[in-house]
Amino acid sequence: MISLFELLKIGIGPSSSHTVGPMIAALRFVKELQEKHRPTTVAELRVDLFGSLALTGIGHRTDRAVIAGLCGEHPRTVAPEALDKLFEEVERSKSLSWLGQYPLPFHLASDLVFHRDEFLPEHPNGLRCTACDGDGKTLVTSTYFSVGGGFVVDEHQLAAKGDHNSGAPQLPYPFASADELLGICEARGLSIADVVYANELTYQPAEAIAGQLDEIWGVMRSCIDAGCVHAGILPGGLNIPRRAPGIFQRLKTTPNIDAQGCLVDPMQRMDWVTLYALAVNEENAAGGRVVTAPTNGAAGVIPAVLAYYVDFMAAKTAAAQRQSIHTFLMTASAIGMLYKRNASLSAAEMGCQGEVGVACSMAAGGLASVMGGTPAQIENAAEIGMEHNLGLTCDPVAGLVQVPCIERNAMGAIKAINAARLAVLFGDGKHRVSLDKVIETMRQTGIDMQSKYKETSLGGLALNVVNC
Repeated sequence: MISLFELLKIGIGPSSSHTVGPMIAALRFVKELQEKHRPTTVAELRVDLFGSLALTGIGHRTDRAVIAGLCGEHPRTVAPEALDKLFEEVERSKSLSWLGQYPLPFHLASDLVFHRDEFLPEHPNGLRCTACDGDGKTLVTSTYFSVGGGFVVDEHQLAAKGDHNSGAPQLPYPFASADELLGICEARGLSIADVVYANELTYQPAEAIAGQLDEIWGVMRSCIDAGCVHAGILPGGLNIPRRAPGIFQRLKTTPNIDAQGCLVDPMQRMDWVTLYALAVNEENAAGGRVVTAPTNGAAGVIPAVLAYYVDFMAAKTAAAQRQSIHTFLMTASAIGMLYKRNASLSAAEMGCQGEVGVACSMAAGGLASVMGGTPAQIENAAEIGMEHNLGLTCDPVAGLVQVPCIERNAMGAIKAINAARLAVLFGDGKHRVSLDKVIETMRQTGIDMQSKYKETSLGGLALNVVNC
């Protein structure tokens, strides 16, 4: 079991597995290095990137993330513009101050190496950090794996099935499957959000939980707002123009009520949902501040669906609205925990079904909860959200989180809303395919999917759309 704030966390774009994860791994390495050796004995640092991290690392800013991590930066607190500044300074000076305190020579060509033809057997997203003394003797070498959603494990933790939470306190309501979660809700008379909240109280007090949930939603909303006004061309070379500002201006200035008080376009609310998702993922693609929910590539789905609820469905009193937002996020996180435990959030393992598919499933469950759905209806909504994303590939053009990723978030958000409405308004919680079965099917599909469709940019759109 993990904390909901491990699943929903503030980070930086454009990728949780290729930007956030490598930054955390590099930072973890230099902190461990400082603890184990006198800094004066360290004369050389080297980072080797393997598999998907190497193949799409440049487009995902993995190189800049690693440098920032070595320099002591964390994705939650680093200023987005700092990544380029630190990288350019290292490139210019051919030196690096690890943890921001200990300078040593660092040559990008030889000390940050992309092994594009080599995958480590344990996981597609591998990186190895090495520190040597003045005689070239290895002081420490550690291998880390960015396993999706910004989660990082070392080789020993991965061998122990990623048990990075060993020694955690006993939770009142542990669950390993949707069936177990529904059983707890039925036996105890609890909602899914109640179960998550009770477990979270084991980690921290109520005030801290509420404050962090407020912060998570605040960053999501700020990301939407920023994406609606930041115009221009997205970085990376594809020359993709930001569309959200133009859509925002058009929606803002187009009345949707005629003189008789009737809706001009009943579908305009869906246009707002599309706008919210595009705004977030354009910010992510530009390297901005986002919430990993549960990944960066899928960061627009949950904010878009939650903003749809807040803007068009929620109670108007501030207190009731705040509680609904908390319920939505806690319920969505319970769904995400099941995917994290029983499959994967990594597109390098699962394809985009593990990112946008999971986010769609989480958002559907979250929306169903605030629509008044029972635990069974929420589980049904989450199942529908994934069932119709099964087999979704990850084939980013030019290795950038732009095409088809940005639009795919908008489509995922619309699917989530439809799934929640189908489950709550027209369903009773009884259905043929369970959430547990669809999660297992996603896992099996990801295993069967060819590597070229799993965040390598070696197949699909990435191969057929010429980057010129």
